[in-house]
Amino acid sequence: MKSTADKVSELTEHTFGTWNRQKAWKTPMLITDAEGVYIYDDQGKPYLDFSSQLICSNLGHKNKAVIEAIVKQAEKLPYVAPAFVNEAAMEAVEAIRSVMPESLGKFFFSTSGTEANEAALKMARQSKMPAYKAISRYRSFHGSTPSSAAFTGDPRRWPSEQARCTIQGVRFAPDCYCYRCPFALEYPGCNVQCARYLDYMIAEEGNVAAMIVEPVVGTNGRLVPPPEYFPIVREICDKHGVLLIFDEIMTGWFRTGPAFAWEHWNVVPDILTMAKGASASYTPVGVTAASNEVAGFFEDEFFCHGHTYAYHPLAASAVPAAVSEYKRVMASGLPRKASRHLQASLYELADKHECVGDVRGIGHFWALEIVKNRKTREPFNVKADKISGKPLMTGKIAAEALKLGLFMFAWYDNLIIAPPLIVTEEEIDKAKDILDQALKVADSEVESTGVPASRSTEYAAK
Repeated sequence: MKSTADKVSELTEHTFGTWNRQKAWKTPMLITDAEGVYIYDDQGKPYLDFSSQLICSNLGHKNKAVIEAIVKQAEKLPYVAPAFVNEAAMEAVEAIRSVMPESLGKFFFSTSGTEANEAALKMARQSKMPAYKAISRYRSFHGSTPSSAAFTGDPRRWPSEQARCTIQGVRFAPDCYCYRCPFALEYPGCNVQCARYLDYMIAEEGNVAAMIVEPVVGTNGRLVPPPEYFPIVREICDKHGVLLIFDEIMTGWFRTGPAFAWEHWNVVPDILTMAKGASASYTPVGVTAASNEVAGFFEDEFFCHGHTYAYHPLAASAVPAAVSEYKRVMASGLPRKASRHLQASLYELADKHECVGDVRGIGHFWALEIVKNRKTREPFNVKADKISGKPLMTGKIAAEALKLGLFMFAWYDNLIIAPPLIVTEEEIDKAKDILDQALKVADSEVESTGVPASRSTEYAAK
């Protein structure tokens, strides 16, 4: 009989590990169970899940209401072609509409955030013909298919471009990144130049159909914009007839506090994409929501898009239960209380550990940017290091935390702190104690300056 280790080894031999060199896909951890804010390995060891896996398990693990809804649907109608209407999709649309503005009134259901963005870009380009260009930002991630990868600013775009697997017509705008302002300015004296530059950019480019942005940048840093940023962007897009697409795949479903991050600035996009938390990640669901104006274009025009699994009933069945559970959890007041405690805890850690250059975030969506020198803000690693395979300091910190019982997703320059909405203050304290130990890995290699950590969110956000 094969041992568990042998079975894992055999699996990795015959499967591709995502986003990595395959030599790194040799000894992955085997997870056999999960409940609440914990995941468990095959030895029964618990790990606090402090990135909600991939910022998607917003309700935590083993939510009974969501599981029961899926089981009920599996017993009744697990699949039917999208040319038919199914009750699960009908109920999912009704649930989503309960948290959507009336202006976003038509939806397309797929099975991932990548697919949701793919649909959004098709809608935008077709409805704005002959304009075809789209603007993204450098610190962005919008997916892994040719179109969505082309609109991704982070280093995962580079191999796709080298393999000529991306589409044309993409332009990248400066980021709203107060800690490392691309204009070397400081808020509020900057006059929010990162937003105002778009006016010049769109005018000079011409043929711009849309702009796609994450309201709060996800993987690439939890960049929270100043309160003026999105009202300015909305005004500029309207001036030039450019559609504004909000990628709320990470920021949606109460991750930042309200149901969707656009509510912080009361700026409604023309197209909104969501996935991950739409089903609390219990089933694969992607949703593209279009404004009535965009939807109206396709009344007499051919909507040239679809998937075998569009409006998949089993996938859709989790959505109403998840929405109901979100409303229940948010009404309890626990997330608001926990998010304040999380913020305070991260500030305390930053004060203690000189490797933390900046603390920023909102709700249950935070970043610790790791630096070698606080004064110069020199990072331990840059974008190219991620693609080259060079060991990352953030990876070392995350690996140490995992040994101690804390799972965090690490990117090349920041740690992603995004626990499920059900996390308690006591669980945050446990995670804080582990992270306190893990950050010492980087502290041992910093250049001491005596400069305090930055808290860019405090002066950038409301």
